[in-house]
Amino acid sequence: MPDEGKYLYCIIEESSHRSFGPIGIGGRGDEVHTLCFRDLAAVISSTPMTKYVISRDNLMTHEKVIEEVMKDYTVLPVRFCTIATSVDEVRSLLMKRYQEFKNLLRSMDNKIELGIKAFWLNMDVIFKEIGASDTEVKIVKEKLQKKNKEPSLDERITLGEKVKKALEKKREAEAEEIIHILKPKSIDLRQNETVGDNMVLNSAFLVDRMREIEFDDLADNLTEKYKDRLQFKYVGPTPPFNFVNLVIKWGSEE
Repeated sequence: MPDEGKYLYCIIEESSHRSFGPIGIGGRGDEVHTLCFRDLAAVISSTPMTKYVISRDNLMTHEKVIEEVMKDYTVLPVRFCTIATSVDEVRSLLMKRYQEFKNLLRSMDNKIELGIKAFWLNMDVIFKEIGASDTEVKIVKEKLQKKNKEPSLDERITLGEKVKKALEKKREAEAEEIIHILKPKSIDLRQNETVGDNMVLNSAFLVDRMREIEFDDLADNLTEKYKDRLQFKYVGPTPPFNFVNLVIKWGSEE
């Protein structure tokens, strides 16, 4: 196996050479450029034949290259740490999957990804609401209060499970409320895993570029509407990582 390979970032429509500068992964200043087959191109840079660690720096470099390309092109992001042994292997990929890539590029044309995360501002308020409104939690709490003594470990576990279930139910209801507002201005959406008790929503929306301002306005309205209850984190536009993430297999891997 050669010492040097070709790192793939994304697929675009382009029929001539284009350089994006010395911004390649690995910190060596490798030039990122196109490798073309007909009117398709892979955006690549030279790289050691090594497995890149999934670190913040490496992921950021991978994503920033794609974001740079996205300024001028519709992009099909390639999964992180996809490395070919040679330009011939990359060109063969473009030839074999030419129609698939063309169809995907057509479906992603003029579309962007916008991400929204929402967080409860005050968890004490949320837990009080659960204690006051959730029937199952209320029943368990009332039983424990009537005992007039410290709850046992099993009783505390039971109450904790009821609260956790009620919290998830509340999270889903409030997330659905937000999605219902944003969905009409989007083409598609992906709901990603939430992390921590206070995260309500972690979603990506595929939006037509022509409707980006309309979507921005909805996001602003949400921030104002829920300013006393939720904090929003709005990211984008970004490449459509949640909607296209090409998996490339080479030779014996297929």
